[in-house]
Amino acid sequence: METIDKIKQQLAENPIIIYMKGSPKLPSCGFSAQASQALMACGEPFAYVDILQNPDIRAELPKFANWPTFPQLWIEGELIGGCDIMLEMYQAGELQTLIKETSAKHKQDEA
Repeated sequence: METIDKIKQQLAENPIIIYMKGSPKLPSCGFSAQASQALMACGEPFAYVDILQNPDIRAELPKFANWPTFPQLWIEGELIGGCDIMLEMYQAGELQTLIKETSAKHKQDEA
């Protein structure tokens, strides 16, 4: 499978996904740590991809997303942004609302 197809499949299968360095429990950089903490604080499940374990995705995703840095938060196949944007949204209460609404919508889809 081509890397871009793999990325598109991950985005299609996971309504909330973060591409980061490391994992939410063991992040490998400060930005990924802050971003995943904000996501975890929203209290809903989310998927993640460790780009350090997936060098092909690390190389291709910035071109696909037109966003050069990691972490990257994607919701319903749409790039939301990186660490700074996530933290701004979290402090404004917007990230929690977006995550909860997305999660609730997809729980209904599964029922």
